[in-house]
Amino acid sequence: MKFTLSWLKTYLDTNASLDEISDRLTSLGLEVEEIIDQAAVLAPFKVAHVISAEQHPDADRLRVCMVDTGEGKPIQVVCGAPNAKAGMKGVFAPSGTVIPGSGIKLKPTKIRGVESNGMLCSEREMMLSDEHDGIIELDAGAPIGTAFADIAGLDDPVIEIAITPNRQDCLGVYGIARDLAASGLGTLKSGDIEAVPATIKDKQQITIDSNDACPVFIGRVIKGIKNGPSPKWLQDQLKAIGLRPISALVDITNFATYDRARPLHVFDADKVKGTINVRMAKAGEELLALDGKTYQLQGSECVVCDDSGVLGLGGVMGGELSGCTEDTTSVLIECALFDPILTAMTGRKLGIESDARYRFERGVDSQFVESGMELATKLVLDICGGEAGEITIAGAVPAWDKIVSLRLSRIKNLGGLDVADNEALEILSSLGFNPAAIKNGISEVGVPSWRTDVVGEADLVEEVLRVKGFDLIPVQTLERTDAVAKPTITTAQKRSKAVKRRLASIGLNECVTWSFISEKNAKAFGGGQSQLILENPISSELNCMRPSILPNLIEAAQRNADRKIEEIRLFEVGPQYADDSIDGQALVATGIRAGNSNIKNWDTPNKAVDVFMAKADAIAALEAAGAPVANLKTFTEAPSWYHPGRSGTLRLGPKTILAAFGELHPATLKTLDANGPIVGFEIYLDAIPLPRDKKTKGKKPLTVSDLQPVERDFAFIVNDDVAAIELINAAKSASKKHIKNITLFDVFAGKGLVEGTKSLALRVKLEPQEKTFTDQEIEVISQNIIQAVAKATGGELR
Repeated sequence: MKFTLSWLKTYLDTNASLDEISDRLTSLGLEVEEIIDQAAVLAPFKVAHVISAEQHPDADRLRVCMVDTGEGKPIQVVCGAPNAKAGMKGVFAPSGTVIPGSGIKLKPTKIRGVESNGMLCSEREMMLSDEHDGIIELDAGAPIGTAFADIAGLDDPVIEIAITPNRQDCLGVYGIARDLAASGLGTLKSGDIEAVPATIKDKQQITIDSNDACPVFIGRVIKGIKNGPSPKWLQDQLKAIGLRPISALVDITNFATYDRARPLHVFDADKVKGTINVRMAKAGEELLALDGKTYQLQGSECVVCDDSGVLGLGGVMGGELSGCTEDTTSVLIECALFDPILTAMTGRKLGIESDARYRFERGVDSQFVESGMELATKLVLDICGGEAGEITIAGAVPAWDKIVSLRLSRIKNLGGLDVADNEALEILSSLGFNPAAIKNGISEVGVPSWRTDVVGEADLVEEVLRVKGFDLIPVQTLERTDAVAKPTITTAQKRSKAVKRRLASIGLNECVTWSFISEKNAKAFGGGQSQLILENPISSELNCMRPSILPNLIEAAQRNADRKIEEIRLFEVGPQYADDSIDGQALVATGIRAGNSNIKNWDTPNKAVDVFMAKADAIAALEAAGAPVANLKTFTEAPSWYHPGRSGTLRLGPKTILAAFGELHPATLKTLDANGPIVGFEIYLDAIPLPRDKKTKGKKPLTVSDLQPVERDFAFIVNDDVAAIELINAAKSASKKHIKNITLFDVFAGKGLVEGTKSLALRVKLEPQEKTFTDQEIEVISQNIIQAVAKATGGELR
């Protein structure tokens, strides 16, 4: 919400400085986002008189000007403007000034051998327009040495504040002035609007078919108007807040919107055919709107129509065919009340943003509809002339009699600040509330119609506190129940943080994506159930809660691949959803690799991503999360979105699945319109067993052997269906005390082996504990390994 200081002072009688007003607005909850003070920016620029303008001795297009700035000796300036001439008055910038239009800092210089100090400025250099064919020429009566900002009317600061959704009353300058006056920063001027009597009997017929969508619609015809440019004061106000003046009628509606938070609309009365009717749209109807776009209606929008068809979208935007032009001589003014939710839904579905929608969807003052019409009538008659017809009211202004009980003691209980009862009621009165006399510590407070957000006692307490000052609430330290504060971070948070660090350390880049995906993508990953479909999605492509994070990462990977990124490594730690229950949400660490595992280099082979990279990433993440990685078993069964034979799961026992990994199925990638191969993993952090309580009593100290380890290689012939992990686990069981590590270093099948068998070669690392192994001890351990493998897998030593 933008407004100028002078605009604010039309309703607020105050001597407060700009800084004081800014600080008070923020303390009232109307946070100041920016203040644009052109007077401060343009302070160095002064009105100057060109005494002489002689031809430059060495340049045909340059003139050497002697400039009187009102500060003593004339200054010499070399100027290239064709309109620079003796006797004129222009805008002078001395050396050291930064030019707003270019950012250049002026300094004394020589131009073709002639000294120049300062500059005579054009409108573009002052950021007033794009005009730069000549320098600014001021009126002959402009006082020399006066600040240019004062002469040009640029000394009015523009204030921009952030409006929270509950403060729709401050979407008008009058509401902001009311808040400031209530805080003691001035006096609120009267905002009463006198009724304008009709001088002609012309009257527009209006009907309402949908009172829920539009409770009241007021119309008034004004004839004999002239719709030319709006007056300078109105244009200056609109330009200052970033609005483009269009015509007197349009500018009046924009002014009322920002002045009193009262959206209006004007129709060319001569283009309206028959009766105005407010109804719900019919599916398939179209509207050429004022933004030049044609919108096809779906049947759930509130529309304003005449006998020829749709004229506008109620509370959102008018139509071009009934809009006012410079030839308009008769106007129909609309001042209505539209349902906030329906207005928001219409604007969202059609993708229309407008100042009217912004206010109606937050709730405009229902009791200001008739006054809004009188305001519009007065502005039109004052600016455009003409004669006003009779007012037509269709429907009825909704009754407003909201009363909220306030226990004065609750101000201290809820806000922690002592405020005298009388002072609290005075604050509420200054904000427009109507508090009754206190009885038994309770006041029945009448809520003004412009504060639709106030619904309970706590809201009234907040109003008192924000005007009194939140900064006055005393600071109190909470009492500690323990001498040492207990940790607040949960196990899940610890795991999430540790996993993120580990995945980032091995080269993956963290992503943050939507928790929503399309229903089509959800079904490809086992989701799409009806209970996970959103009733009011932010987009048709984000209408379902995600059953997996993988589709979001795959789409992100494809966007990178489309931009020629060769090596893509992404991960995200976040929730995914199986159903709409509390237990249906799971915390999952998900990652993918796509493209090449290494960018082409002279000493590094280029290799496509594969399942083993995904498995290594999964194991690294599980290790960081504190999972018992040494006890995990690999199973070939994996979810359907993985490639069979190139995927698997990591489990504790046969049922507890901690992770899934593998290459993504080609059909899954086709559904997401992504190019393969892509490998990924999913770590189910909630499934990882919680760490046991640490018990130091009776725990043996860590022992590390300083004796030389021994390595032995074994090659076993096993059936093709025996997994290497089964062989490794069997070998480990032979001597858990001395076997520290087992790795698979070779797999062979073919000539020399029986069909249906293969050879798996293991390297076993043996570590002595008390003394160096003897040959006999090593032989005993070796035989135990051979026997354990034979018993568990049927393998024979090759």
